[in-house]
Amino acid sequence: MKVWKYGDNINTDMLFPGKYTYTCSTAKEIIPHLLEDLDSSFSINVKKGDIIIAGKNFGCGSSREQPVLGLKAVGIRAIIAESFARIFYRSSINQGLMLIESPDAVREYSDNDYIELNINKGIIKINRKEYLFPKIPKEINEIQNSGGLLEYTRLKLKKKNK
Repeated sequence: MKVWKYGDNINTDMLFPGKYTYTCSTAKEIIPHLLEDLDSSFSINVKKGDIIIAGKNFGCGSSREQPVLGLKAVGIRAIIAESFARIFYRSSINQGLMLIESPDAVREYSDNDYIELNINKGIIKINRKEYLFPKIPKEINEIQNSGGLLEYTRLKLKKKNK
């Protein structure tokens, strides 16, 4: 697992350049352009299970779904930030991408630190020091475990119709 660390105000154009908004709609088309103007090595080197750590207001900017779809598709396990933009936060829930607000953990983390994430217990461990974050609400956890809001809704309807 690798941790990708970025600063404050990482906007949706940095995550996925707006010039591709109307030409890329599938994960396969989006992935090569993820973070290309911020970190050109990201889309080439990101692996399933990697974590992004960032500062304040992560995901600010326009309300496009491509950044979330792409990050989910490459297997980002979680994004830990000081705070998230509201629309990005909601889009991440809808797509099943795990977001965690933990300003203390973000400020503590330095490149190459050991990090461990226990989502069920609400603990981020950095070099043996633990940072607690609020437990993910049951409904949001179910949406994320289902792979997003669409799959969650399909599963609920399937259960209801049995």
